[in-house]
This record gives sequence, C-alpha cells and structure tokens, in this order.
Amino acid sequence: MAKVFHSLITSIDVGTTKISVLIAQKTSDDTVEILGIGKSPSDGLDKGVVVDVARTVQSIKRAVKEAELMAGCSISEAYVGISGSHIHSFNTHGAVPIKRSQVLPSDIQAVLTVAQAVPIEEGQKVLHALPQYFMVDGKDRVVNPLGLHGVRLEAVVHVITGAVFSIQNLMKCCELAGVTVKDIVLEQLASAEGVLSPDERALGVGVLDIGGGTSDFAIYQQSSIRYTKVFPLAGNYFTKDLAVGLRATLHDAERFKREHGFVGYMQQEHDEELEIESVQGNSVHKVSKQQAGYILHARALELFMLLQDDIKRSSLASMMTAGLVITGGGSLLVGIDDLAKKMLGMPVRIGRPRVDCGFSEILNNPTHATGYGLLKYALRKDKQVGMNQMEGPMAQRVFTKMRSWVDKFF
Repeated sequence: MAKVFHSLITSIDVGTTKISVLIAQKTSDDTVEILGIGKSPSDGLDKGVVVDVARTVQSIKRAVKEAELMAGCSISEAYVGISGSHIHSFNTHGAVPIKRSQVLPSDIQAVLTVAQAVPIEEGQKVLHALPQYFMVDGKDRVVNPLGLHGVRLEAVVHVITGAVFSIQNLMKCCELAGVTVKDIVLEQLASAEGVLSPDERALGVGVLDIGGGTSDFAIYQQSSIRYTKVFPLAGNYFTKDLAVGLRATLHDAERFKREHGFVGYMQQEHDEELEIESVQGNSVHKVSKQQAGYILHARALELFMLLQDDIKRSSLASMMTAGLVITGGGSLLVGIDDLAKKMLGMPVRIGRPRVDCGFSEILNNPTHATGYGLLKYALRKDKQVGMNQMEGPMAQRVFTKMRSWVDKFF
C-alpha cells in the first residue's frame, strides 16, 4: 500500500527527447524534499508539440510510474512545462482608477485584467500575464504597489500566449496518463526559477534553455520578466547533423554527442578517432573527433547567430548586464559557453539547478533545470498574492476555461 504524504508537489517536463517527473514534498521552511525522480524517452513530440497522443501518453506514464515507485506514493496532479514554436509574447499596458484611494489586491487584479484585454492571434490563448512593473499616479516604477495611496494604477505586463490545440493536446495526454494538470508553465520561466540567482534577476540576465526540440530564451531585469522567445532549433538538430556528417545512425549519433560532443577546435595532436555505428547498421566505422567538433560548431554558431540577431533587433543587450545563462541538455556540449561568450560579447555561464535538498548530485544537472524550476515555481506561487502573475478568482476562471477547451475538443 502506498504511503500517504501531505503537501506534495509534482512537476512534469514534457520534452521532445525526454519526459522528466519530480515528486517532492513541501517542508516547513518553504523548501522541497525530493521524494522521487522518473525519466523516460519521449515519443510522440516534435519541437515541443504533441504529434502522437498515444505514444506521448505512454511516455508520460512510464516516467510517472518510475517516480512513484521511488517516492512510494501515487500522484494525481502536476505542474507541467510547455514550449514550442506556437508560443508568442508581447508587452502591453493597462490603467484603472484606485477605488478606495489605497491599492488593494482587487485593484491589482483589475489592472492586470485590463492590460491583457488586447486582441491576440486567432487560435491563441493567454498562458501567463506577468507584470513587469506598476506605477501609481504616473510616479516611480514599483514591483509591488499594494498599500500605496493614489487615484490611478498602471501596469506594464508581459503577456505570453500559446496555441489552443497544442495546450489541449498536452493537457489531454497528461490526463490520459492519470495526472490532472494543476497549472501550465512556460518552460523558460521554469528554467529561470531553477538556475538564476536573485542578483542576476535584479541586474538583468538572459537564460537560454537548449532542449531537444526548441531553445527557449527569456530575459529578467529588476526581478521581473522582460522578454521571451522560442527558437525552433535545438539538440535534435545537433544529433541529425552528426548522423548525416558522420554517416551514423541517429541513436549512435546521440550517444556520440553526449559522450564526446564538443563545440570548437582542438590541436591536431589531441585529435583521436572513435567508433560509431554506421547508418546501414550492423557495422561500425571510425570518425575523427575533430570532424564531429566542426559539425557541432556550425550548428551552435547558427543558434547563437539567431540569438544575436534577436538581441540586436529588439535592443535587448542593455537588459543583460549579468550576461547569459545557458541551461538544458544542449548546454552540456563542451565549449558551447565559450562560443556564446565570443559571439555575444558578454559573460556566459552554464546554469545548473540550485538544489539544496536530497538527490543534489542527480539534480545538479542542466537537464533538470525545467523540472526543478517547476517545483520552485509552485512554491513561489503558493506564497504570492496577486504579484508576478494573475492569482485568485481571475486565475481560476482562466484555468477553468482552459480545461473547458480540453473537454470541448475531446
């Protein structure tokens, strides 16, 4: 018989290459104790979007079961990360009168509602409405206006939307796997929770999560979200390039990338030849490690050129005082941080989850940035009242509506 735990939090990182499940218990000092970890190869997704429901459900089930066996308990709900090229974002502004001359939680809810009441693309729905800052009577920008006196409250809000059908499919896959979706969280927001320091958030920093199907980018400044973007270029492209360039199977190209992959060049005397499975199967051949490095370097260069162009086009460099943090499985390629530093001309580091609980050796890996960040997001959400995102009745109505999309569609 499974044990009964109180205050459980579960995160599910539904990625293109893997499904990761973390089961944790909230502690008395507002941290988490990891109880179980589950992992399964991901089938049925492409670039972060569900393309085969049945295979995705089975992948989620396997990861959930593994985590439940380790934790010795069963789960019924989870926070789920979402990504994909269907994600869009923009900044918007709203203003409302302060009804009782002092800002109350209801005023904050009202201004957030007004700010996000703007036309959005057909087939898109709001996932997050995240305030960047507030102003009372047009004066100084503040992060929390609660309790301030005035007659007019303004807010600049970062709105993130996602395709209805993609959200429906993801939620339905989780439910068919026996897990109710408690909340859907943009993956780069979750990754930022897991790997950024408070000082980085305050000074201004970018975070790039290089996953299997997409690379998710976000910028924080003054402890608030400023910008988000999803690039449809990530780890699977590196693997396919290796498979083509080295005439290898996709499976062995992925192994080679994980075990020997690096981005850059080496001195001739340090080069070596390694065996890789031929694409025809049932045979192996030797390839130069340097040749693999050239191939990976070319694809990484393309990714950082896309990022560099986006930073220049949107004038984002001034917001990235503390530089860039690279995380996700793609950040494990040796030398990728040095290439980013050279390309972007700013400080770059590899982001690992800031784990202060059990299983730290396992979780202190960029591949767990999103999963662990989802747990921290859930903790922070429980402690906040009306800040950093919609809360209370409005949030409940929006999420109830999201669930209704699933029921109507299926």
